[in-house]
Amino acid sequence: MIKITVIPGDGIGKEVMDVGIEILECLSLNIDFIEAEAGYECFKKNGTTLPEETIKNAKKSSSTLFGASTSTPNEKSPIIELRKKLDVFANLRPVKSFQGIKSFFNGIDFLIIRENTEGLYSQIESIEDDGNKTIANRIITRKASMKISDFAFKKAIGDNRKKVSCVHKANVLKKTDGVFRESFYKIASSYSNKYPQIIANDFYIDAMAMYLVMKPQKFDVIVTTNLFGDILSDEGAGLVGGLGLSPSANIGDKNGLFEPVHGSAPDIAGRQIANPIAMILSISMMLDFLKEKYYSEQVELAVENVLKAKKVLTPDLGGKSKTMDLANAIKDELKNLI
Repeated sequence: MIKITVIPGDGIGKEVMDVGIEILECLSLNIDFIEAEAGYECFKKNGTTLPEETIKNAKKSSSTLFGASTSTPNEKSPIIELRKKLDVFANLRPVKSFQGIKSFFNGIDFLIIRENTEGLYSQIESIEDDGNKTIANRIITRKASMKISDFAFKKAIGDNRKKVSCVHKANVLKKTDGVFRESFYKIASSYSNKYPQIIANDFYIDAMAMYLVMKPQKFDVIVTTNLFGDILSDEGAGLVGGLGLSPSANIGDKNGLFEPVHGSAPDIAGRQIANPIAMILSISMMLDFLKEKYYSEQVELAVENVLKAKKVLTPDLGGKSKTMDLANAIKDELKNLI
């Protein structure tokens, strides 16, 4: 049996989670759903954004599916905390253009792999000088840098990709990003003999931000630090139709955590116009993690076919359909495929 902890969260997280469960129930898989709490509503109810019971459920599950959480003043982000508790060190953000959806370029298909446990998102901050000075520690270790670089090369090999690009700012952040870049090339050298077809190169973060809007087709796998990866991922989403099409995976040695990255969107919550595709594509990534490759591929193909037809689209994609209209169209297409 596959045990999946589902954390709807807040806002449209609940709406897209309902869709996600319906999609999973279409598949011939024995799934036990374990519902858990996290987020702002959870904080108002329990005094914490991430209860211990939620962490325990996530740790003992085959994987965890997260909806969205609303920012809570003075409280740590539940999704960032959950990533730490599950030790999911790699964040994967695919950026892909779909036929039928307006995109800046055709043929975009690259993957951003971001180190998920360190950097500025370590959330180690302090206040000094009577509140006049604030400090955030940026933690970069050689161990974590080598681990994420190794993950990136293994992912490139497994997905038959040809290039791995390291993104950093080692010309200014000489010690922290210096370690990240050095670690990347050390790992690259260990793969160069057996996999000479894979190109390893590196770019400064500011240059990469420019190149992604000028020639995104040139990139294949991008590996970078936490904050840089977060920013580039949203830039990538903007290239291909927005956050409503942007799934993500958080992978560790033992655990997997999957989530759409559009946030709780309180301005449209309850209106049933949220785009469920990011959640559905996150489920496709989760199925791949669970070694259910056939179903993973069919879910993604169902999304592609519905988008290509352009008959049922939510407002963010230029249509007038409701969340469940698009969900049902994808569900019907999925049933036809399997």
